[in-house]
Amino acid sequence: MNIPERDLRPALVSLNGDLIAVPILLEREKVTLGRALEADVRINDFRVSRKHAQISKIEGEDGSENYLLSDLHSRNGTLLNGRKIIQEFLQNGDKIMIGEQLFRFDLMDEIDREYQMQIRRLLSHDDLTGLLSSRSFFSELRREAARAKYEKKPFCVLMMDVDYFKTVNDTYGHLTGSKTLEEIGNCITQNLRIGDVAARFGGEEFAAFLLDAEPAQGIVAAERFRAEIENCEFSIVKKGKFSEFHHVTISIGMASFPDDSDDPIELIEMADSALYRAKREGRNRICTYHEIDPEDFNKTLPPRQF
Repeated sequence: MNIPERDLRPALVSLNGDLIAVPILLEREKVTLGRALEADVRINDFRVSRKHAQISKIEGEDGSENYLLSDLHSRNGTLLNGRKIIQEFLQNGDKIMIGEQLFRFDLMDEIDREYQMQIRRLLSHDDLTGLLSSRSFFSELRREAARAKYEKKPFCVLMMDVDYFKTVNDTYGHLTGSKTLEEIGNCITQNLRIGDVAARFGGEEFAAFLLDAEPAQGIVAAERFRAEIENCEFSIVKKGKFSEFHHVTISIGMASFPDDSDDPIELIEMADSALYRAKREGRNRICTYHEIDPEDFNKTLPPRQF
């Protein structure tokens, strides 16, 4: 019986940190690893130099492809299997440490790559809603803040909380509560633009950040989420069937980069503060950390009281 050859491709698999379980295919002739925004593999670690190390594809005399790891005169060095190197060819299974980030060099076939992606998804996403976990959201938010600073572009952070969610569980039961959270996740996903990111923070709290969005544009997006959820029919689970429906609303707080802060953690705290104000002022509404200029607001948002 002829066994088909495996289509092995070189990849780095992150074994810890923000990128854990991510398989990074080495498809270019040269792949740069470092802290700089322009690095091919960006590592958010102050111990990592801007351009720290490079992996180059070298063709052997017999036509084989070999991969050379080179340190790019980094401040703290590049470790291969626990020892500092200047240049060395990689072997399948080698461990590379850059700052606190540990990678494994693997030759992976399609099944390996799919398996690794499934592990990554399980680690980085909430299994009920399919949205990012809070940890993965913070990782993406830090990357976005760095990009926005570099490119001098705005973005907005939203914190969202389902109103009176305990009443849903008390009235209809926890199966309906879980189904409602799943369907809210779907509502949020369907109303994201390409590039925007959303997460479930735990319980009935959600978060999102909106790329390249001025504050007034952020309010437009927040209103889209709010209105979609207010108007949606959420399933009531009875004996495994979804024949009846109920309604919920959501309160939203917003903070904007760089107007409110250029620190990602501070932006979350500010959006959370605005969310609690929305709760205090009656729920099912949007509050911003700072007031938006009415002229900017009216240019972007169709007239509506909320």
